[in-house]
Amino acid sequence: VEFVESGGGLVQTGGSLSLTCAPTGSISGIQIAQWYRQAPGKERDLVAEITADGTVNYPAFSKGRFTISEDNDKNQVYLKMDSLKPEDTAVYVCRVKTTWGRDYWGQGTQVTVSS
Repeated sequence: VEFVESGGGLVQTGGSLSLTCAPTGSISGIQIAQWYRQAPGKERDLVAEITADGTVNYPAFSKGRFTISEDNDKNQVYLKMDSLKPEDTAVYVCRVKTTWGRDYWGQGTQVTVSS
């Protein structure tokens, strides 16, 4: 089983994108899911996190602009990004920890925000 991200692309400043992280097979269920991003030459940053009970956490730069959600029936995770800025340009990667303790990382999807 792998998790695959989709929905990245090129958008203008102020625009929106919605990312999806989906499994290629069956899993036990999501314990915690996270979105990270990494820009060239920079550290990987946590963008958003959601736990099994629905608790969400955001760092300051994404709070109020990004929204993480999940579909427990499909075991999919989503990231809605609004008011995008050029500094949001990065590869966005999802991470899923299952209720059976497996830890999956996706390959990433490129998000580019033009000024």
